[in-house]
Amino acid sequence: MAIAPERAAVGCLLGTAVGDALGLACEGLSARRQRRMFPSLDGYHLLFGKGLCSDDTEHACMVAQAIVASGGDDIAFVRDFAWRLRWWLLGLPAGIGLATLRGIVKLWLFVPERFRGVHSAGNAPAMRSAILGVCCAGDEPRLLRLVRASTRLTHTDPKAECGALAIALAARCSMQGRPFEAFVADLERLLAEHDAAGRELVGLALRVRDSVASGEPTEEFVRRIGGAGGVSGYVYQSVPAVLHAWHSSSPDFARALKAIIRCGGDTDTTAAMLGGIIGAGTGKAGIPAKWLDDLAEWPRTVRWMEQLALRAEQAAGSSAAGGNIGLPLAGLLLRNAGFIVLVLAHGFRRALPPY
Repeated sequence: MAIAPERAAVGCLLGTAVGDALGLACEGLSARRQRRMFPSLDGYHLLFGKGLCSDDTEHACMVAQAIVASGGDDIAFVRDFAWRLRWWLLGLPAGIGLATLRGIVKLWLFVPERFRGVHSAGNAPAMRSAILGVCCAGDEPRLLRLVRASTRLTHTDPKAECGALAIALAARCSMQGRPFEAFVADLERLLAEHDAAGRELVGLALRVRDSVASGEPTEEFVRRIGGAGGVSGYVYQSVPAVLHAWHSSSPDFARALKAIIRCGGDTDTTAAMLGGIIGAGTGKAGIPAKWLDDLAEWPRTVRWMEQLALRAEQAAGSSAAGGNIGLPLAGLLLRNAGFIVLVLAHGFRRALPPY
């Protein structure tokens, strides 16, 4: 069943944040080690039962802020999002992929548009694209343009763009209450222009469909596509894993998130992508209340993200810029400094048993 766009936007952004925070403590662990360290996934494990978010949520929020500031206009969106990425890097984020880092450095060097981005099929464009699928659900040409613009600021490999579009289309399909077959049809139609890269991802989506139909668990599917040691940062491994967990577990938010995290690897990113997709279909009400209550993010609070999502949906729907939704610079620097210390402490903890 379709839900109202404003509810979908809120659910998408909050679902991204909750998935990110839930998967963060498990990032980089194999499925086996993760189970030994964290037998239960009923709550957060990073800060005494409280959750914090990483770059996955920060990127999704920046995309939403760029939608608000631009009203969905292509040129204004690119300009605003590029500046947000530049300033975000100066805030010393604790986690950033090499391709994204190199892409933002190029933005600071103000290289010509045709030289922007790096040839990488990493996760970053996909982790920030679900909110585009929701806010641009009623305007497919705009959705395609903004996904492309968001991707190519940092990543130029066609696979990165195809993966980002797949996550956006899945979020759109989720909010509209359409079946997985409809998603596959959309994907096949819209990826036709991407030739080999598009055909490969469509083929992976068909493998997801067949796997779920046979009753295969997500963890086993991930092993079959090369993720025996955990889901990697390669978008053609992470996106199929997320699609499988979505197709097999939706609309059960908690069940789906646990399934993707138990696959191991890049768990904060895969859980963030999946949380955004399922949240778009359930709204805030479908996300466990305890997980929202225990999200200790600041200054990007749950309330702030909820208001941002509403403003982004309104701006995209009206095509009118809604003004900047900023955050205190001092607060961001303070938060990031504390987050780095926490991540380092968690890294030392991983050196201890159980192995």
